[in-house]
Amino acid sequence: MEKLPPLNAVRAFEVAARAGSFTLAATELGVSSAAVSQQIRNLEDWFGKQLFVRNGNRITLTDAGHAIYPQTARALGEIAAVGRRMLEGGLRTRLVVSVPSSLAELWLAPRLAILLDGFPQMAIDVRVEDDPVDVVRQNIDLRISYGDYHYPALKMVRLVHDDVLPVASPEFWQRHGNEGFDLSNVHESQFIHTNWGPNYASHPTWADWFAAAGGNRAPDPSHGRRVGLSSLAIGAARLGLGVALGQRIMAAADLEAGRLIALSPVSVRLGQPYCAFMLPAKAERADIAGLVGLLSKTAPPAWEPGAPSDRD
Repeated sequence: MEKLPPLNAVRAFEVAARAGSFTLAATELGVSSAAVSQQIRNLEDWFGKQLFVRNGNRITLTDAGHAIYPQTARALGEIAAVGRRMLEGGLRTRLVVSVPSSLAELWLAPRLAILLDGFPQMAIDVRVEDDPVDVVRQNIDLRISYGDYHYPALKMVRLVHDDVLPVASPEFWQRHGNEGFDLSNVHESQFIHTNWGPNYASHPTWADWFAAAGGNRAPDPSHGRRVGLSSLAIGAARLGLGVALGQRIMAAADLEAGRLIALSPVSVRLGQPYCAFMLPAKAERADIAGLVGLLSKTAPPAWEPGAPSDRD
C-alpha cells in the first residue's frame, strides 16, 4: 500500500483552507489554534512544500496548497459518504415503501408498527401513489400493488389474495337489520358500494356477492352510498352508514374488536392478488424481508362460532 500523509493533518489542512483561518478551523475541529497550526506544519514537512502564506492571523494558500486542495477535499468527502452509507445500512436504515392509497392506513400501517418493534431506530418513508411508479428512479425499496403484472423486471412476491364479505356495525344492524341476517331484505339505500375507478374491472360487486350467496339481487349503486376507496367503505360501515362489501384484510381489526360484524359466511375472492415488488439485490435486506413476511400473513376468518347466523 502506498504511503499516506497523516490523515489528521490532511483534515486540518482542508478545514483551514476552506475556512481561511486557523482560528475558525480550530472551532470546527474542536481543538486549539496551536494544534491546527502544528498539524499544518506536520503536513508541510511531509510534502516538503509550504501550503499557506501566514500573515499575522491571516492565511492564504500557496501555489502548492492550491494544487492539492481540490483532491484533498474530494477524498475527505468520499470518506464521509462511506460513513453515512454504513450508518444508514446499520443503525439508521431508511425503508421506502410505496403503496396504493386504499391499503395504507388499515393494512400497511399496523404491520409497520410491528416491524418497528424489531427495528426501533429505522426511518420509514411511506409513499401513497397509484401504479405505475418508477421504483429505481424514485429509490423505492418495496412497492405493493394490486395484481402481479405491473413490474416484470423486478422480483415479485405474492402477499395475499383477499376476499370481500358483508360487514356492518352492530349498532347499524340492530337498527336496520333483521333477526335472520337476510341481506335480501335490506333496503337499497343501505348498501355501501366501492367505486374502484376506471383502471380496475376485477373487483367483486354486490351483484357478485348475491350470486355467490345463491340469489339474484343486484343493488343499484345510484340508490346507495358510494365511496372511492375500499378503506373508506370499511370506515363508513364502522360509522354506521350502511352495509359494506369489505375486504377481509382491512376489516380484520374492526371485526376482532367488535366494531364490525360479519353478516354472512359467504365471501367473494378479488380478481387479483396483492403483490410486493423490489429490486432483486434488496430482497434479502432484513427490514424488507421482515415487512414482506408480515404482509404475507393472511387475516383471520371473520365468520366464527357465535357470529350472527348462529344466534337465529
